[in-house]
Amino acid sequence: MHEEAIYGLTPKGENELHNSATALSPLELDLLIRIDPTLSVAQLKEALPPEASSTFSAIFERLRMDGLIAPVQLDTFGMRLEEELALFSQARNHPETDASVRSLKRAGYFVGIARRSRAPMPVVGQQLSAVLVEDDPNLAKFVSSYLAFGGFTVRTCANRAEVLAEFRKPPVPHLVLLDVMLPDVDGFEVLGSLRRHPAFRTVPIIMLTGKATREAVLQGLNGGADGYITKPFEPDALMTAVRSVLGMAEPGARR
Repeated sequence: MHEEAIYGLTPKGENELHNSATALSPLELDLLIRIDPTLSVAQLKEALPPEASSTFSAIFERLRMDGLIAPVQLDTFGMRLEEELALFSQARNHPETDASVRSLKRAGYFVGIARRSRAPMPVVGQQLSAVLVEDDPNLAKFVSSYLAFGGFTVRTCANRAEVLAEFRKPPVPHLVLLDVMLPDVDGFEVLGSLRRHPAFRTVPIIMLTGKATREAVLQGLNGGADGYITKPFEPDALMTAVRSVLGMAEPGARR
């Protein structure tokens, strides 16, 4: 693996991040999300935390051997433009001009990821419950309808006071769908609070949000979310993610 080489996602890799179900390990998923055809292998490695950099080569090779990433031809014009923009940004006194940082913060990153949670699989025939944290009333109604069709009873909340009240109510839900951008509280703060609470430590949580950057996706998954779906999304993708985190079979699948 040449450190100046540039890799991008293959169609298989794109599908891994968009089909709402993945069996990749957290470290493999973290690296796959970071893959950007404007970054060299060396830049990808430098951006990782120290504890992950020691296993970088092995994880990178697994992704390559599994056909999720592949070398891409150098875009000399694009690379030159990136360098010029970086210099311009430095001249404007923007401190975060490193290419890997810009890649993480770039908006418009579409993803639909879900992985099996640590929670026990629901008992067949059990009444399922979900809490939906969403401040858009139309979207809340839309998602609630789909969940209800899938067999869930749904409780909704849209701001800090409602979130606090809803999560104090019994029973503990089987699933939480959590927006990031709420009017008076950050969804990542809610995620952290839930993961620190003994009753919610293993409850499956899917981030369902318009905050679409690599940085936000990694923050959600590394913060304990079991899935991350960016808006807009297809209803089928949402329900596939729900079934994935709960360990439920797809409709019509053979057991």
